[in-house]
Amino acid sequence: MKKCRTLYAVTACLACAALLSSCDELIEPSINKQQVRLEAPADQYAGTSYTVNFWWDAVDHARSYRLQVVTPNFTSPGSLVLDTVVTGNKFAFSLSPGSFQWRVMAQNGSSATAFSAARNFTVAASSIKQQTVQLSLPANNDVTNQSTVVFSWGSLYGATLYRFEIDTNNFTNPNTVVSNQAIPGQQISFTFPKDQVYQWRVRAENDTAVAQWSAVNSVTFDHTPPRQVSVVAPVSGQTLPLPVSLQWTAAATAARYRLYVFKSDSTSAYNANFPMLVNSTSYTFNLGRSGDRVYWKVSAVDAAGNEGQASVLRNFVLQ
Repeated sequence: MKKCRTLYAVTACLACAALLSSCDELIEPSINKQQVRLEAPADQYAGTSYTVNFWWDAVDHARSYRLQVVTPNFTSPGSLVLDTVVTGNKFAFSLSPGSFQWRVMAQNGSSATAFSAARNFTVAASSIKQQTVQLSLPANNDVTNQSTVVFSWGSLYGATLYRFEIDTNNFTNPNTVVSNQAIPGQQISFTFPKDQVYQWRVRAENDTAVAQWSAVNSVTFDHTPPRQVSVVAPVSGQTLPLPVSLQWTAAATAARYRLYVFKSDSTSAYNANFPMLVNSTSYTFNLGRSGDRVYWKVSAVDAAGNEGQASVLRNFVLQ
């Protein structure tokens, strides 16, 4: 009897621990008493680079950070230069010459810290020869099925135009780049000639100087859908008890699968959850009543969002 009581106590403790762990995952911890510690630029920093790399220490349980930059200071702000929310603890931004202050606050879904103490820094005027442009969109390593995409980048003080280049061979041969254009603004619409991985970069220029090339970002254009998926189980017309395991073959280029489940008329979605995206090649169906006939099919979806042809439509009857 004593062993049973001990076993019961251990089991109860484990259950409570599991419950507390589950609650901790559901209830987001408050961060309002924490502080954001700024790292760079240091207070009173002065430099000639127009691109300023802001960096601060991460805060536990923070989901994002609000970064603010003003000129000349928060006590007597002349203008709000930057007010943005970022998910990481680093952010690069191009500024014009001047004196600035910056600060950061951390936030999550239910709370936020106070803003950090503000820091001062100065950007001094210089030639654009040592400056670089910050690329904006599309994000590095983006994958798209849109044949025409708008490329954009940040402005650079002192620039009168921007040179946009795109290539498929990482700019190893300047004479064979896919596109080389001078743009007066900060964006250009480009149409991809075919499915491929492309690299792109931008350089600022004016009448007397040429800046450094930006970082090289990649973007993949893919408008070819995956191949048709083949259904494996259950056999069409089979009568089965719940739960029913729906299974299909993998498609080589698939990132996910779109599962369609229909009512007995074979055309009405079974419920509002269907069609649904599934990350594996199987799904456990556990709905309905005895005698219901359920229809289903599945298609492959690649990373670019292309959807392949759906499998043949199959059905099963609930036992």
